[in-house]
Amino acid sequence: MSPFEQVRMNIPPKIPLKLVSLANLTVEEKATSFSRLDEEAIKSLFPKTYGNSAITFVEGESQGNTPKRVGVCFSGGQAPGGHNVIISLYRGLKQLNQNSILYGFIGGPNGFLKQEYIELNADRLALYLNQGGFDLIGSGRTKIETPAQFELAATCAKALALDGLVIIGGDDSNTNAALLAEYFLSIGLSTSVVGVPKTIDGDLRNDQIEIPFGFDTACKVYANLIGNIQRDALSAKKYYHFIKLMGRTASHIALECALKTHPNYTLIGEDVFSKKRSLKDIVEILAAVVEVRSNLGIDYGVILLPEGVLEFTSDYSTLLKELNGVLEKATSIHDTQPQEKIEFVISQLPTQSKLYTSLPQKIQLQLLLDRDSHGNLNVSKIETEALLIELVSIELENRRAEGGYKGQFNPQPHFFGYEGRSSTPSNFDANYCYALGLVAALLINFRLTGYIATISNLRAQPALWQPGALPLTSMLTMETRKGKLKPVIRKALVDLEGAAFLKFAAMRAMLAVEDDYLYPEPMQFFGPEEITDTCPLTL
Repeated sequence: MSPFEQVRMNIPPKIPLKLVSLANLTVEEKATSFSRLDEEAIKSLFPKTYGNSAITFVEGESQGNTPKRVGVCFSGGQAPGGHNVIISLYRGLKQLNQNSILYGFIGGPNGFLKQEYIELNADRLALYLNQGGFDLIGSGRTKIETPAQFELAATCAKALALDGLVIIGGDDSNTNAALLAEYFLSIGLSTSVVGVPKTIDGDLRNDQIEIPFGFDTACKVYANLIGNIQRDALSAKKYYHFIKLMGRTASHIALECALKTHPNYTLIGEDVFSKKRSLKDIVEILAAVVEVRSNLGIDYGVILLPEGVLEFTSDYSTLLKELNGVLEKATSIHDTQPQEKIEFVISQLPTQSKLYTSLPQKIQLQLLLDRDSHGNLNVSKIETEALLIELVSIELENRRAEGGYKGQFNPQPHFFGYEGRSSTPSNFDANYCYALGLVAALLINFRLTGYIATISNLRAQPALWQPGALPLTSMLTMETRKGKLKPVIRKALVDLEGAAFLKFAAMRAMLAVEDDYLYPEPMQFFGPEEITDTCPLTL
């Protein structure tokens, strides 16, 4: 263990005042919460858990807390701070009753189904306080959705006599939590199921969940890297850097990083969609920025784009739907040679669909990669940055031929993704995750099920943060997955009327022609709180 890890491990997170003494808290119900979309469908699918009230915690008499047996797992991709959730969950359970036991399921939900676990203790957990990654117990993307899987889940809960199960994950993982909570109640099993909001993408949020954990740390890591590249661009004065950032369905990371670093241009997927931009439109916009800067004697710059931006375009999004339809009917295509794959797909696409044939072969092949468990293309494997570089290069050469553009275009592609997922958590995320774990312990203690832990008032200092919980059914809607309507937690997109986007939009024209670069420092853990404990700018 490095000296930094040793020091970091011994720094206690800051705890909200309301969570200092868990035994003196009781539950207070808030207004009844319900699904705003597809209400009748959700109500019929979740008769046991639908209509529960949102809650908060207030001071009250001790309830004589009994020992609890609880399981916990990480679900989905890594996000900084996850270890602190588990540590505070353990400590919270022990604070409520010293005889409580916590099991960690290995490799995510699949570990729960297979009964692969370890018993967690204070000595083991102490080594992971304020540390990044999910390596304590690992994670996985198994979805619990078949009757056989639900039966295995119940078998595990019964075998370990679990009073509670805590699922730390994003929208799909917490949809799993909602389904499990409903199923357990339907078979008379008293195991409480509780979710914790996690995803660096920032798209698991609503009025109660201000931000998921991990987002702050990831954006600070990316912003530091972007700042370094901007300093290099300003020094070398000869490169255009196209930087792809994580964010398939929403552009929260791109927006946050743009506010932190002030690059010359940032594509926001939701903005592209609202303006019905095509791929050609995007290429022309970026080429225009390059040409205008060149006319000012500037042949360098930095451009940010979220990895899923092309799915927001009017033509590319249609192409993906058409490709999905072709691939669903031709599963054997993945065993054929590259050129044969391309020729077969072209023969199956609508005759008016010319976009696919216009793409570079490398991108054509990437678009035929295996789909994920939801039937979606893995966009992190699509070199969007390389595609835009190639198309912008062609557009600039066309402009040069017409006597317009006269500059030099030397592009460099980058993808910042995995660099931010397992970083040492920022002070904000370390404190936030610790508070979320304590709330999860309270929810299990009060035998509440089908809830997700929340902490609000995150713009204030941690002492003033407010703990609570939201019924998972209130977040559900119906969505088509692999041709079937299923309940899912809807991803939160960038609010184009929100203060964060409006501030960004007001700077966009200026940043395209002026270099107002900001250079965020590497993440700071020690020093003045106005530097070390900052929350995301989009809050």
